[in-house]
Amino acid sequence: MNGNSYASLVRFMKYAGWAATTATLRKAGFSDRVIRSAVKNRIIIRQRRGVLVLPDAPTDLVSALVANGRLTCVSAGRHHGLWVLNEPLVPHLFCRHGAAKGYVVHRESYVPTEGPHAVTSLADTLLHALRCLPEVEAAVMVESAVTQGRTTLEFLRARVPGNRNGAARRVLELVDGSADSPIEVVARLLFWSAGIRLEAQVELAGIGIVDFLLEGILIVEIDGKSHLEPRQVKKDRFRNNASTIGGFLLLRYDYEALMYSPDRVLAEVLKVLTSRGGR
Repeated sequence: MNGNSYASLVRFMKYAGWAATTATLRKAGFSDRVIRSAVKNRIIIRQRRGVLVLPDAPTDLVSALVANGRLTCVSAGRHHGLWVLNEPLVPHLFCRHGAAKGYVVHRESYVPTEGPHAVTSLADTLLHALRCLPEVEAAVMVESAVTQGRTTLEFLRARVPGNRNGAARRVLELVDGSADSPIEVVARLLFWSAGIRLEAQVELAGIGIVDFLLEGILIVEIDGKSHLEPRQVKKDRFRNNASTIGGFLLLRYDYEALMYSPDRVLAEVLKVLTSRGGR
């Protein structure tokens, strides 16, 4: 068998999401002879009758194909390069049959997937998230897509009309495309929930761009892992000093604080604001 045939088959399988049905491969122009030979030589693996996978195929994509569906909602987020706040305990699957057990099943498709991929379109992934996930988790995924310029709030809002989609539209009101990370979305929604007036990614003279300015007096910075690096520590120290010299108050929080101790974070923020008459 020509090695080029194998190379073409592997390229197509990767394009298809590392797994494909026999029917999909035939439709793409691969003969039964090439497919059988690739299976015999372990170039691809027959997962079950009619389903073929590459040896190192992601297990979630394979399981979706075996279930005759496509990953969607939070389970498709990382495949689309979106922020995902929490990995799902149960995978989410788009399918129109009733035999997919062990999944959170989504039945409706708004913008069908083009091609053989075992993942729903970006639009369907986001719309399913809006109608399924807790507010903060859905907002994180949508914010990621908006920030990347891959969708717009207007596009999504037009596809969630009517009373039954009121919760989805409320999530869209929480998205503004200003965040640089998922934890910044969490922080913004935490502050908004307390009615705190804030500006995100605002540039202050002599200080630079800060993550949040609350009530015009309190700077809140969200520290990622890079803030532990010596060069960043030195930069942060300079910004801390510049903030104090400029008359601002400053608090810094990391991922763990915002995810696991949000009540403490909010209490500290409100205490500082109240002490300076910002509330």
